Amino acid sequence: MTYAKLERFEFILKQLDIEGKIIVANIADALQVAPETIRRDFDELEQQHLLTRVHGGAIKYTNVRNEPAFLRKLQMQKEAKRQIARIAAKRICDGDTIAVDTGTTTVHMADFLLAVDDITVVTNSIAAAIQFNLAIEERRMTGKVILLGGTTNPKQSSVAGAMTLEMLDNMNFDKAFLSCGGISDGIVYDYDLDESLVSKKMLKHSKLSYLLADASKMDGKSFFQICHLEDCTEILCESTCPIEWQDYEEKWTVCNGGNSG
Repeated sequence: MTYAKLERFEFILKQLDIEGKIIVANIADALQVAPETIRRDFDELEQQHLLTRVHGGAIKYTNVRNEPAFLRKLQMQKEAKRQIARIAAKRICDGDTIAVDTGTTTVHMADFLLAVDDITVVTNSIAAAIQFNLAIEERRMTGKVILLGGTTNPKQSSVAGAMTLEMLDNMNFDKAFLSCGGISDGIVYDYDLDESLVSKKMLKHSKLSYLLADASKMDGKSFFQICHLEDCTEILCESTCPIEWQDYEEKWTVCNGGNSG
């Protein structure tokens, strides 16, 4: 059976609505057409602002110039983000002082802490501070949470600005856990200038750094550069390292339902 272009478009958008993210190969198999045909379809649908291309597939349309509001963004790729956060939480050891930037993946890390003692968490994420405090209240960790000062960003549930950077200049960390808006050509980006500067500063003052990035961030370029992938100790993602990024394969950890990490 062959499908006309409009029929393919209808099928693609229906699957996107159901799944949230679709893969070129899967759609090509379902429609019995070549992957190149589906890639062209995705390109055309992206031009119409009906979807957003990501590495190997597509997600629901997002405007790169306007980051989604925090609560809405929290639901995007939620299962993948939680898989990544679960592995990231395993990197936290007794006695660590850690920096956690703002993001809808790092915010899940506290959910997976269990019997970790004497941790100092420094964060500019209001949402993450609440979750780490909850972990202390529920006795899943001991230690303290330091919420950095600065100017609030309601869209991201965070603080940033000159005061935030000045506070970070007086701190050093064992580990930094960083999120991002996108990765392109080996460069890690964010949507917001102030928040990208905070992430940069956390990275600079940390012995080890972990980048938490779900597959929707692959080949995604926003405005402000945080770092290069080579600057990160480890890259945590729910999918395998793209073939064209094999230079970073040794840093890449696949986070899935198994026992990664």
